[in-house]
Amino acid sequence: MRCTVLLVTARFGLGELPGDRPYFLTQRPLPLMADGGAIVNTSSNSAAALKPGYSAYASMKGGLNVLTRYMAKEFSTRGIRVNAVSPGSTRTRIADDAFTRFPEVVPALAARTALGRVGEPGDIGAVIATLVSDESRWVTAQNIDVSGGYNL
Repeated sequence: MRCTVLLVTARFGLGELPGDRPYFLTQRPLPLMADGGAIVNTSSNSAAALKPGYSAYASMKGGLNVLTRYMAKEFSTRGIRVNAVSPGSTRTRIADDAFTRFPEVVPALAARTALGRVGEPGDIGAVIATLVSDESRWVTAQNIDVSGGYNL
């Protein structure tokens, strides 16, 4: 059985090379992927914003954005599309379930978002589902900002 979709969402830790996990997480199953498949990397809108204290995380995600474009070029001979999504503030269990532990941050984040709320996992999932579907068959090497207009 051949895999047609690969979703790469990797964290990084101290002492790791920025972007090495997504690279190896993609290379290992690549021989099992069907031609014409799709890969979606999970980046972050932090790669484009300049926030104090985010330099390591943002530079790793910036590297992932570049890796996405290179993979799109390299895998294009097999018709494999490679894109990334860059979520903004999204209500997940990230950072030890920070939104639940610190609900007071939500209104400030929502106020900086054009659509007036923080994202939900389904907001990001819908974009990923679209990117791996046939409707996006002509979309590759793109980093899609899925932030509800954060910092507009």
